[in-house]
Amino acid sequence: MNGPEIQIDFAPELRLFLPAERRQGRTCLLTDGASTLGHAIESLGVPLTEAGPLLVDGREVPVSHIPAAGESVEVRAVSRPQRVPGAPLRFLLDVHLGTLARRLRLLGVDAAYENEDLGDPALATLSAAERRVMLSRDRGLLRRREIWAGAYIYSDRPDDQLRDVLERFAPALAPWTRCTACNGGLGPADKESVQEQLEHGTQRSYDVFAQCTFCGRVYWRGAHHARLAAIVEDAVREFGDAAA
Repeated sequence: MNGPEIQIDFAPELRLFLPAERRQGRTCLLTDGASTLGHAIESLGVPLTEAGPLLVDGREVPVSHIPAAGESVEVRAVSRPQRVPGAPLRFLLDVHLGTLARRLRLLGVDAAYENEDLGDPALATLSAAERRVMLSRDRGLLRRREIWAGAYIYSDRPDDQLRDVLERFAPALAPWTRCTACNGGLGPADKESVQEQLEHGTQRSYDVFAQCTFCGRVYWRGAHHARLAAIVEDAVREFGDAAA
C-alpha cells in the first residue's frame, strides 16, 4: 500500500494477531486510498470476527469506511457477552476442536462438529447455510466472507476454550440434554429397552439410562461421571446465571 497514511491502534487483546513491530500501541499504516478499513485491519492479521467497534477520530464507522489521510483509527475488541442477531445461538467447530465440541454438548449447547476435515470452503458454506457461529483457531477460515458469524478460539487448552466461549456468547445451558457424540437430544430410556447395548457389568450395576433420539447411543452414570459432573458444575456456577 502506498496511499494515504493513517494512525491505527488496536485493543491490547487483539495485538497478538499483529506483526511484532506493531504490538506496542499506535502505529502508522499506509493504505491504498481505495480499500476499506476492514481490509486494512485484516491485512495486519486481525480477523474481523474479533474486531468490535471501529472509531475514526472518535466517531464509530462501519468496516466499509475508506480511510483518508491523517485519520486516527481505534480498533476495539468485541463486547462481551456478544449477541449474534438473526438466528438461535448455535455453533460449528472445525476439526481441531473436538474436545470443546463435546464439552459444549455436555452443557446442552448446540455444537455441530465433523471429525473429518471438510476444508475451509465447505465449513464456511455450512456456517452460512445453518446460521451457525464458526469457532476456529484458523484465521484464514474466519476471514472467509461466506461464514454466518465467527469467533477465534484463543487458547489450545480445552478448559480455557470452554470458558472463553461461555463468557463471550453466554449461551443458555441445559446440562445432560445432548448427545456428546452426535449433538442430538437425549431422552430417558428404560433398562429393558437398551439392555442389548449394555455389557453385563453395566446391566448389573446401573438402573438409570438416557438415550440419544438421533444416533441411539446410551448413557449412564459410569466411571467418568464424576469428572464430567465437575465440568458441568464449574460451568453452571460461573456462567449459569449469565446464560439464563
